[in-house]
Amino acid sequence: MKERLYLFDTTLRDGAQTQGVQFSADEKRQIATVLDQLGLDYIEGGWPGANPTDTAFFAAPPKTRATFTAFGMTKRAGRSAANDDVLSAVMNAGTSAVCLVGKSHDFHVTKALGITLEENLENLSASFAHIAGQGREGLFDAEHFFDGYKANPDYALQCVHAAHGAGARWIVLCDTNGGTLPDEIGRIVTEVIASGIPGDHLAIHTHNDTENAVAGSLAAVLAGARQIQGTLNGLGERCGNANLTTLIPTLLLKEPFASQFETGVTLEALTGLRKASRMLDDILNRVPAKQAPYVGASAFAHKSGLHASAIAKDPSTYEHVDPATVGNSRIVPMSNQAGQSNLRARLAEAGLTVQAGDPALARIVERIKEKEAQGFSYDTAQASFELLAREELGKLPRFFEVKRYRVTVERRRNKRNEMVSLSEAVVVTKVGGKKVLNVSESQGPDGSDQGPVNALSRALAKDLGPYQAIIDDMQLVDFKVRITNGGTEAVTRVIIDSEDGQGRRWSTVGVSANIVDASFDALVDAINWKLIRDKATA
Repeated sequence: MKERLYLFDTTLRDGAQTQGVQFSADEKRQIATVLDQLGLDYIEGGWPGANPTDTAFFAAPPKTRATFTAFGMTKRAGRSAANDDVLSAVMNAGTSAVCLVGKSHDFHVTKALGITLEENLENLSASFAHIAGQGREGLFDAEHFFDGYKANPDYALQCVHAAHGAGARWIVLCDTNGGTLPDEIGRIVTEVIASGIPGDHLAIHTHNDTENAVAGSLAAVLAGARQIQGTLNGLGERCGNANLTTLIPTLLLKEPFASQFETGVTLEALTGLRKASRMLDDILNRVPAKQAPYVGASAFAHKSGLHASAIAKDPSTYEHVDPATVGNSRIVPMSNQAGQSNLRARLAEAGLTVQAGDPALARIVERIKEKEAQGFSYDTAQASFELLAREELGKLPRFFEVKRYRVTVERRRNKRNEMVSLSEAVVVTKVGGKKVLNVSESQGPDGSDQGPVNALSRALAKDLGPYQAIIDDMQLVDFKVRITNGGTEAVTRVIIDSEDGQGRRWSTVGVSANIVDASFDALVDAINWKLIRDKATA
């Protein structure tokens, strides 16, 4: 029989402490729904009463299979648990589980709280007895536990035993400052269990200030802790929390965890992990970390020709798991370092079969080298690479022709006498022998100008005749600019990421001394790739 591990997500509470992150109540509901679909056991929603967003969120919480949890703090000294208004606001949220943060480091008790060590123990006991008395599941967030244990182990243990003895279901050992290393965490968890608190009542909560949050969490599990807390994409204050997008697949796919433990996340649900990670980045308007383990765009990218050759024979030669298990896919990038092994593998992924020794392979490689010498990069712009290869193979359909385009940026005063920008683009295309002129302004949801590239994108995709229905679900999701050389004749490289309603995401590249021209070329590539993939007829 496998032992049960419980996964506790605190993206909506601790993750919201990330600099620059601000969730709305609706966004919290959307994230909670996705976390629930993954199979998380606990979802911590925030601190009721602490701010208007959390208050609104708990007033209309999402319905989840996971145990919905409110966060707060233990009662304050000098008042009863029933008469502490801050604790009451948390209890009044009506959640079945309540997580309260309290001190377990004597230094913080006397300096931060300004109370005696005995008063802190009484606060802990009274708070969790109050929670248990109402039939709620209590979790004690033992703040600074590891630092406190190293400074005064007797008092740190008194704190966790006070909460556990009063009815707390889970004792959460927190590495609040993120400075405790995995071997220390493993040793201390072992000693806490030896003191009389069962491992199936212990949770681990780590921060990533030494890049050891995941390793520390795994060490705690090996030592006996049976609940892991973390955040999606490793959100959190300072350097973040333990990253659940790394922890979850490691627990399900790696030994000794896979054979010894089970979680609420099934292997089937695990295939949605990358999508959940991208959803959070989209909500936060953040560029996904390409090199994130398991879910990053580069997590299964093989640039070396030697690697690609081996991958073609057996993917396990350079992949520790099948990318499909986490909803990811293999990428064989093309660059001027690539050999024919990479090339044939990448062409095969695009549905193009080319035999070894075909002269076209050498032409494609030479063309790539020439283009990259001009500033192009096909390392990440896989869609543009495919179009280049198709052109050399004589398999690039001509869906439409751009006859001309123009973009203008005007500065003018609005009705409030403020200086504002307005971008306008004109694009003339020829489709099926018919010329079409499209004009579009760039305007965001709030009426603000979104820039000339956005205007060009909207004008280009405004009316492509018979292809319009295919491209209607396209959207530009990321735009990156890099100057490839300096001086007054600098060359600009633009990489555009596009996405469609089927969840496909692809990258295209354009290069020019003119940033608008580079951007437009990348936009045209993006549409052409979409039309090819959706099997449009030229």
